[in-house]
Amino acid sequence: MSHGNLQLVAGNATPKLADRIAGFLGIVRTPSRVGRFPDGEIDVQVNENVRGNDVYIVQSTSPPVNDNLMELLILVDAVRRASAARVTAVIPYFGYARKDRKDEGRVPITAKLVANLLVKAGTNRVLTIDLHAPQIQGFFDIPVDHLYAGPVIRRHFQRHAIPDLTVVAPDAGSAKMARGYANRLGGDIAIVDKRRVSGEEVEAGAVIGDVDGRNVLIVDDMISTAGSITQAAMLVRAHGAKSVRISATHGVLCGPARERLREAPLDEIVLTDTIPIDAHGLDKLTVVSVAPLLGEAIIRVHEERSLSVLFGTKERVADL
Repeated sequence: MSHGNLQLVAGNATPKLADRIAGFLGIVRTPSRVGRFPDGEIDVQVNENVRGNDVYIVQSTSPPVNDNLMELLILVDAVRRASAARVTAVIPYFGYARKDRKDEGRVPITAKLVANLLVKAGTNRVLTIDLHAPQIQGFFDIPVDHLYAGPVIRRHFQRHAIPDLTVVAPDAGSAKMARGYANRLGGDIAIVDKRRVSGEEVEAGAVIGDVDGRNVLIVDDMISTAGSITQAAMLVRAHGAKSVRISATHGVLCGPARERLREAPLDEIVLTDTIPIDAHGLDKLTVVSVAPLLGEAIIRVHEERSLSVLFGTKERVADL
């Protein structure tokens, strides 16, 4: 397969995902060097000519967040100064997204700050998956293609048809996502009433809906410290759930997350590869790849075709 002047570059955050995308596209990833000077400054060089080409830089801004973000910004600057015709930042996981508004006095809006940095560095377009807050698209003054991993994850569960299914939202903010899963997988919906105690701790209260004797699937956009989703798992077990599976797009898995997941009463954990995941110690983990989703999106952007069929409103992506 040939896509003319399309080139794919990657930083250190997600090289394996970048290689999977390149494989889907039928191209070889453009070699680059992303290293460090002795004082820790990032040193970047793209090792092939990009002049006049359509360049896609694959880099999640996952932990270590600041290093990966700076790598992305410097890679953008490098290919822009090398006269690339268009620079698209492919950010499978968009970090610094939690602060999308001023909810207290004297706090930043870091999602807007990162958007400004990307635009100022010379990014022409952003391609991302499951933003923590969809309105972040509006923080950019350049096109943003916001894809959803739901169809990719749902395909996994459709292959293992789950009877007596109830899809559970671990909080009210995930209810819309849970309803979409329930509609497409043919299940009921329930919601966990959650109260956040701190950035690392939550309290799960009541279950709104019926989970007694049901096979439960808890869905969310990301698992960070795993507090919300494991509390929800324990709560639905206490309310009589037969089995409990959890799924999320982004497996940040920081702090006590891995210990919590190991100790939680779970039958399966399903995550995507937007962030590299070490499966050691997580025997019930399944990782599904978003490479075909991103690869198809890149082809469509490169060929100036519509991406609407990839936005989760249709099941076209289930064939990828």
